[in-house]
Amino acid sequence: MGARNSRIAEAAPNGVPADATLAAPALRSFFRLADHWDLRVAEQRKLLGDPPESTFYKWKREQAGGLGRDTLERISYLLGIWKALQILFPDPAQADAWLRKPNAAPLFGGHSALERMLSGNVADLFVVRQYLDAQRG
Repeated sequence: MGARNSRIAEAAPNGVPADATLAAPALRSFFRLADHWDLRVAEQRKLLGDPPESTFYKWKREQAGGLGRDTLERISYLLGIWKALQILFPDPAQADAWLRKPNAAPLFGGHSALERMLSGNVADLFVVRQYLDAQRG
């Protein structure tokens, strides 16, 4: 009964699992963000959790598909990072440039935020977002 209840809890009102209803808008948002940040394919894949190439290109082509919770979490952090940068830097060019500039904050150790984010760990996306949220106050 426990497994059945968890499935019900995860379903949207129309009976479709909640993760499935988020996949298309999450992927559309991610690929717009990737274009905006001029991310290379290898960087995009790393930020998404290194999906197989065929899966990545299917997502890119169809901008839909099954996404695991890890991938949705990653996209959520990335969108939060983008939003925080837009708030901190009213000039969009400055906001985008911050991502690639070396950063003296202890969290980055002289590397850019993007380098930290490309470690492959979802926790690194979290700490960059947390850092920016703290900077916003």
